[in-house]
Amino acid sequence: MSDQAVRFGLIGFGAWGQHHANAIRVTEGAELVAVAASSQTSADLAKHHYPEADVYTDYRSLVARDDLDIVDVVVPSYLHHEVAIAVLESDKHLLLEKPMGISLEQCDEMIRAAESSGRLFAVGHELRLSSMWGKAKAMIDEGYIGDPLYALVELSRNPYRLGADGWRYDISRVGSWVLEEPIHFFDLARWYLQASGNPNKIYATANSKQEGHPELHDNFSAIMHFQGGAYAVVSQTLAAFEHHQTIKVTGTKGALWAAWSGAMDRTRHPTFALRAFDGETVSDIPIEKPTGELFELEDQIATMVAAIGQGEPLHCTGHDGRWSVAMCLAAEESIRSGQPVML
Repeated sequence: MSDQAVRFGLIGFGAWGQHHANAIRVTEGAELVAVAASSQTSADLAKHHYPEADVYTDYRSLVARDDLDIVDVVVPSYLHHEVAIAVLESDKHLLLEKPMGISLEQCDEMIRAAESSGRLFAVGHELRLSSMWGKAKAMIDEGYIGDPLYALVELSRNPYRLGADGWRYDISRVGSWVLEEPIHFFDLARWYLQASGNPNKIYATANSKQEGHPELHDNFSAIMHFQGGAYAVVSQTLAAFEHHQTIKVTGTKGALWAAWSGAMDRTRHPTFALRAFDGETVSDIPIEKPTGELFELEDQIATMVAAIGQGEPLHCTGHDGRWSVAMCLAAEESIRSGQPVML
């Protein structure tokens, strides 16, 4: 790497953190300088695969370094606030995995810390960078379907991975299962219907196939209304198989339909397609670059390099990340109360 490379620190070397490490390694203009892992076993694995990087078992040692430009944080959700604040207060840029936090108070504190430090703060909603989901957004913004009125974002998949020490199935640490994967789809819905203003009301319902654990929403659906009259449906099941995602967006003039399928979410060999209706003709829209979260993760690292090096805009700011958390927490409240919740 040249002296001009953006120097990354990585906190978290679990299953997804290892993909982040690889994305940094393969991205032009990025250099993985240091890794912090939660256990000696993970640290040894990081050192084996990335011998050029310094490896720590205490993230504070990494944060204390003065030769890092940005820290990429990939730790369980309940640790996001603590680690993010430490990074921002150390005067480094931050890329933080979703969900930004598990409460709005945590999100607000992170935003204030970023503003106080003057550092960049991006949240890992990498689907915005997809060659297909992003193409749909570009077509909406170009007026292809007229004024957008409705969006459906739907996922059918196999159950979640447990996470280190089973944290993802411990509601005291995960905060809410709506914050896990539905948060991506709330973000896409808000992004697609941006012309209709902000979301202002959510009604949600859910159930669980896991006896004694109603808080683990294996099946989840929400209807979200926007200030300008548009609405979105976000729906997910974890009681299915493989990984299949669909979006449908309709407007005053036309409609879009996109679908992505893979045996697993983290596959480099998916099938995907985008079709569009302009009010007269149905067209297959070519997607020249493969799409999937491993590809988008690499694009996300490249976006951070460009933001730091050339001042390019972030794909998802802290304020966007806060909106995503707010929508999810409102949906969780609606599930508990059985009533619509105002935003």
